[in-house]
Amino acid sequence: QVQLVESGGGSVQAGGSLRLSCAASGYTYSTYCMGWFRQAPGKEREGVATIDSDGVTTYAESVKGRFTTSKDNAKNTVYLQMDNLKPEDTATYYCAATRGVSWFGDLSAGRVDAWGQGTVVTVSS
Repeated sequence: QVQLVESGGGSVQAGGSLRLSCAASGYTYSTYCMGWFRQAPGKEREGVATIDSDGVTTYAESVKGRFTTSKDNAKNTVYLQMDNLKPEDTATYYCAATRGVSWFGDLSAGRVDAWGQGTVVTVSS
């Protein structure tokens, strides 16, 4: 079973940037793809960005052009660079993994096989 540990959350003013990291470990015989989800208070968890084994990325419409996900296979780490942050980006951000080589463009939480513990991002106006 894969284990995921996020880091990099914090507080920032609107227009600022943050970079989240997620280190994966524990998967020996399975291939996993990584992604990012978030959950704001009182709202459902939603997909933010995913990255397939071949590097293909998918983004939620609300973050396109502002967020970028990337990965370092040698470090088993995925990143989420968040620029031009808005107050509505305030949420707990979760790293996620799905078995296989692709998310197939699906940002639904139903595809997730493993979750990180979450890291809080707060954007003030």
